[in-house]
Amino acid sequence: MSRTTSMGRGITAVLAAGERHAHGLPGGTVAEIAADLGKDRSQVSRSLRTAEQEGFLRRTAQRTFALNWSVLTDAHLLTRRRLHTDGAAALERLSSETDEGCFLGVLSGDSTVTVGESIPATSKMVGSWLGRPYPAYCSDAGQALFWEASEVQVRKVFAQVPFVKHGPNTPADVEDFLARLKAARRRGYSIVDEEAEPGLYSLAVPVRDFRGEVVAALQIVGPKSRLEPRQADHAKALAAQGTWLEAMLGCPSPSKQP
Repeated sequence: MSRTTSMGRGITAVLAAGERHAHGLPGGTVAEIAADLGKDRSQVSRSLRTAEQEGFLRRTAQRTFALNWSVLTDAHLLTRRRLHTDGAAALERLSSETDEGCFLGVLSGDSTVTVGESIPATSKMVGSWLGRPYPAYCSDAGQALFWEASEVQVRKVFAQVPFVKHGPNTPADVEDFLARLKAARRRGYSIVDEEAEPGLYSLAVPVRDFRGEVVAALQIVGPKSRLEPRQADHAKALAAQGTWLEAMLGCPSPSKQP
């Protein structure tokens, strides 16, 4: 029996236990999971025991096999660390290639918060944006961070948020924001054109983790007069670094995402 085949069966058993969780069931017995998979009970039993030994599954008081959530917690912590370390590398390369300020933002409630930045020596930007929140409906990272969100989710986040005007093109309301988000998805990246403040222009792409979920946004920010004429080139560089960072976070390739 090859190692690859054994590993494949083990992963299949873990996924089967996870599928039962998704349907509100507390894991499953060997017999139940074997029936779900249509596999031989003894073979499934070996796979489940191996998965338990490796820490992916745990045995409950009812003698069922359930997901060991500590593994997912560890994966989240590792993703957070890699977002900072590999994110810094992506920002440095992107800033060097574009000669513009580049940032990494995350969502916090109805605001975005900068967790990484790289500012070239030629930049006239003053101060740091690290740790500073900004309204998500008009921030440079906002649209990209809602990339996979449903309209219902977006409306829920902004239900109690007044759309205060920060620039000449700030979205008027949630419907306006949703229309811009749809346009960004079709384009493949967001453009925030004088929404956050007059004269400011930015491009952003979402960054997904090992679950395929958006955890951050990679951005290029600068004066509209300088960025807009180079939009196509900057968008290409942005997409390349975003794809690299997603790979570092274990994001499945598009063909493997559900």
